[in-house]
Parts: sequence; C-alpha cells; structure tokens
Amino acid sequence: MKLCRVGQPGQEKPALVDRDGRLRDLSGVLADIDPSALSAARLAELAALAPADLPLVEGTPRHGAPVAGISKFVCIGLNYSEHAAESGLPEPSEPVVFLKAPSAICGPNDDTMVPFGSSRLDWEVELGVVIGARARNVGTDEALDAVAGYCVVNDVSERAFQLQSSQWDKGKGCDTFGPIGPWLVTRDEVPDPQALRLWLKVNGGTMQDGNTRTMIFDVKTIVSYVSRYMTLLPGDVIATGTPSGVGMGKKPEPIWLKAGDLVELGIDGLGSQRQKIVPYR
Repeated sequence: MKLCRVGQPGQEKPALVDRDGRLRDLSGVLADIDPSALSAARLAELAALAPADLPLVEGTPRHGAPVAGISKFVCIGLNYSEHAAESGLPEPSEPVVFLKAPSAICGPNDDTMVPFGSSRLDWEVELGVVIGARARNVGTDEALDAVAGYCVVNDVSERAFQLQSSQWDKGKGCDTFGPIGPWLVTRDEVPDPQALRLWLKVNGGTMQDGNTRTMIFDVKTIVSYVSRYMTLLPGDVIATGTPSGVGMGKKPEPIWLKAGDLVELGIDGLGSQRQKIVPYR
C-alpha cells in the first residue's frame, strides 16, 4: 500500500495510490496520515479498503511529506563505505546518529532554498524508515516489527555549515533540507529493505547510483541501535545514509548546487522526487 498526503502546505489531505497509479481520497475514512494511522491494526484496516470505492483525487496536486506530526527526524551518517571514503573519513564502528530539525521537512517536489551564507550545498539520496510502533531498546530480531514502511529522503546538506564544527546539525537542518516522499510504502510491499536501488541526478546527469545492500549497518540494526538512546515513536523518520556520489566527493573538484539547478532522485518501488534549487525566500 502506498499512502501519501496531497494539497498545499498545512492543508494536505490523506490519499492512497491505487494499482493504476491514481490517487484516491482517504479523507472520508482517515483524518490524516499521522502517528495514529500507523499502527499495524490501522494499516490493516486501510489495506482492506476497496480503492475503487474511494473518490479520485483530480488533477496533479502537490505532494506533502507522507506523514504528519513527525516528532523526530533521525539521520545516520557515513553508512556506506564508499561514501565514507569519498568524504575522507574512516568507516564507522557503530552508527553515526544526528538529527534534522522538524522544520526542515517539506514535500518531495518542493523547492530547495539556498540558505543565507551558503557556499557548499550538496545532495544525498537516502532510504527513509517510518516508525509505526513505539520502540524502546528493541533487539534486532524485533526491530522491523516497529516499522510501518519506507520512503525516499533527500538529506540536503550545506557542507561549509556542517563541517564548521564537530556538530553536523547546523548544516543538515535548514529550511527545506528534508524532502520526504512522495509515498509511505508499507512494509508488506518491501520484503527486503536491503535490496533497493537508489539514484540521484543533477541537471539530468547521474550523480548517485547505489543499492541499500551495501549499507554498513542494515535497517534492523539501525532501528535497534537508535532505540537504545531515544524512544522511537509512531511517525518518526530515520534516514539511513547515502551511497557514494555526493557533490563533496566529486573529483577532481567538488560540485556544489546553485540556484537554478534541478535535482531528481528516487528509490525503486518507493517513487521519486524533483527539487528546483532557488534563492532563499
């Protein structure tokens, strides 16, 4: 099942994608796709609906982030050995955890704003994990039971800000630095989260082309690890790291995003995103 939220910012309505790729309005049966909608029982109820009985969403509405009320946006750094190498950093012995500000969250096709003082704006396609059940100190064998589904994330980064100190949050949490979606794809449709191709293009040229099978720490390990240090709540999103090919690692010179550039990215089975880089407004 593919769930999404469509409409203008702050006015999104819940929807699902039927087998023909059409949007069906869920607002008659669900207030929103928020933490209360992500329990296994609630998702089972939604899966039992007949999409043909739901109203069609007309036109091509804007997609918002597919989950409302995200309390935590957790990110994992350096989770692909090739990316660690291109960053000039050692492969971590345990997951590197940092947070994005919830105010960074935006729709998958919303513009990315260049922050004031930015000089090294970069991209990172990542698999996002959406939590569906409270998880506190869970083992790896039970970790995926807490997962509602998966989505595409662009961990937009400002490297000059990020590397200004040992704390990465300043370069990761700017407004529009957290495009999520277009869909939340429920766990039953993703039997193996370690077998997903990720890709990203800038102005039509391929920059990243990787696969989640090359993660250093897999999804169940990440969920278990993070749950040791903070209680994961329904609606929380974990971005699991990016493969090689980021702008910072390009040779012979880094490539940085600038106003007017177009970024396209996606994960097989989870949909795609498209962001125009624009001046801050």
